[in-house]
Amino acid sequence: MILVTGGAGFIGSNLLAGFEELSIGPIVVCDYKTAGGNCRNISKRNILDFIEPHDLFGFLENYRRRIEVIFHLGAISSTMETDAHIFAENNYKLSLNLWRWCANARVRFIYASSAATYGDGSKGFDDDRSLNSLSYLRPLNSYGRSKHLFDRRVSLQLEKGVSSPPQWSGLKFFNVYGPNEYHKGQQKSVIATNYTKVAAGGAIQLFKSYDENYRDGGQLRDFIWVEDCVRVMIWLLNNECVSGLFNVGTGNARSFADLANALFLALDVPPKIEYIEMPESIRERYQYFTQARMERLRAVGFVWPFTSLENGVARYVNEYLSQRDPYR
Repeated sequence: MILVTGGAGFIGSNLLAGFEELSIGPIVVCDYKTAGGNCRNISKRNILDFIEPHDLFGFLENYRRRIEVIFHLGAISSTMETDAHIFAENNYKLSLNLWRWCANARVRFIYASSAATYGDGSKGFDDDRSLNSLSYLRPLNSYGRSKHLFDRRVSLQLEKGVSSPPQWSGLKFFNVYGPNEYHKGQQKSVIATNYTKVAAGGAIQLFKSYDENYRDGGQLRDFIWVEDCVRVMIWLLNNECVSGLFNVGTGNARSFADLANALFLALDVPPKIEYIEMPESIRERYQYFTQARMERLRAVGFVWPFTSLENGVARYVNEYLSQRDPYR
């Protein structure tokens, strides 16, 4: 049995679809039910059970001998949330309790970290899990800090020789886009946010740059197609000897203008971009560049290529956004 926390969310629901395509299971989902929201993400999935977070540890004890691996993808992910207590409870304490449970029950544990742990990127994007390397990182928001705090706690546990799960992997996801992100509101990708408007002949609005090193629309991100993230997670499932903290990006930064132009190309419409002022509240915390270093994941044996930005956006448009039912 595989348990997926956050299984009705964006990345989690795509992981469920990947499992189903490969006949991997049975699968149990732990998440909150939101009518008309994330539950639509899993309406096509054949799952064994759906439990809510307040029932999680009771379920774990009842099925202790059947659970083989936990994919812990559930988290408060809004970068606009400012209540540090919410992040501490949901992103740190819950993750730590699951880590301890998996260590005690000898259950494999694969969890979502984030590229937000790298802050402004001035210290680079090296997924070195050592306490020394992690100590230099300065996340820019409470979400990033909560993920970073757990990464550091894992490193401390390992350096102290405290019992750990038989396999553990922390995944620093970069800028993921793809189907089933529609419930995310302001956290949706530029593609999902602008598809309908661009298809109707409208313009994409991008932030102006306030850094002389980047032109307007030239801010860079490592955009990764969600199915590539799923491929990494399924590879880890099939390679239980592999543990570590790993970046999950393409290793190739592209500009927001490139992303917008990929959408215009997929829709076969003339490019139309408007540059708008960035809210003052985020200017000092804005990341101008992210690019995953992928050497560690490659070194442990993950050899598959990542989808190009143009191909990923074209698939998103043609297979999902343009369809009557855009859900995977």
